[in-house]
Amino acid sequence: MLDNKTILITGGTGSFGKKFTATVLAKFPNVKKIIIYSRDEFKQFMMQNMPEFKPHLEKLRFFIGDVRDKERMMRAFEGVDIVVHAAALKQVPACEYNPFEAIKTNIHGAQNVIDCAIDRGVKKVVALSTDKACAPINLYGATKLCSDKLFIAGNAYCGDKDTRFAVVRYGNVAGSRGSVIPFFKKLVEEGAKELPITDMRMTRFWLKLEQAVEMVIESIGHMQGGELYVKKIPSMHMPELAEAIAPDLKTVEVGIRPGEKIHEQMITKEDAPNTIEYNDYYIILPQIDLKNIEYKYPNAKKVAPDFEYHSGNNTQWLSVDDMRNLIKDL
Repeated sequence: MLDNKTILITGGTGSFGKKFTATVLAKFPNVKKIIIYSRDEFKQFMMQNMPEFKPHLEKLRFFIGDVRDKERMMRAFEGVDIVVHAAALKQVPACEYNPFEAIKTNIHGAQNVIDCAIDRGVKKVVALSTDKACAPINLYGATKLCSDKLFIAGNAYCGDKDTRFAVVRYGNVAGSRGSVIPFFKKLVEEGAKELPITDMRMTRFWLKLEQAVEMVIESIGHMQGGELYVKKIPSMHMPELAEAIAPDLKTVEVGIRPGEKIHEQMITKEDAPNTIEYNDYYIILPQIDLKNIEYKYPNAKKVAPDFEYHSGNNTQWLSVDDMRNLIKDL
């Protein structure tokens, strides 16, 4: 699927970009080239010197640039077959405090990716989304919802060009920087007497970085254009996560933070009429009429008219022991 292909990753020095690059190099040894497009020269230097990438430097290209800079991206997209768009401003408080900057990167940057992909003849583009784009209540989520809509509409915007766009939506990655697991562990190491829970009802999905990468690779092979993919993954109760990490510490409820939801939401009831289901994932089909695409999804089934998917109504749940075992592997 990726043999003899040139792939570009925006935000390629982030956690996803590094894992995606390592996975592609391992599973597709005949990939032609992987271009790492990002703003930070130091992160690019560090990535070049990581042991897993040093043997493959002949296939890696490091391109300093910003998704806000359309002219620079036009140069970077030359000869590219597949783009994975991972670049974004992601911190909720930072986006609230710097809204213009979030819009420039997450919305204008998305439009630049779309324009450059079409003009350079890129075949497939997969954009990464977030649970916060589903019924958003903060600016970060709103900018990502706008980005999702832009990428879906890009399939009509390309006219008679054969560039195709799809979106993969997932939530917080377990154990990633800024997630609750390393936060709880740090408190335990510092001798905390209790662990803070924003709301005792709170649930979250459990997603490993490897699963996010696998979903993107699968969507590249499966996509026809306009799909929004949501992977089926298990949920956890936050108080039980605290118990898995520190069973001897009590928990205290500290109140929900601004822009935070009780449950991690992926698919709304309003999306249900356009949602189909496979064993491992859901696909939200575009609401707009893409006359240039004929959709064919063998063995898919429609979800119920009132269907919604969030971490609180999941059918898969992790026990305390399950989480304890998974944490060892992080």
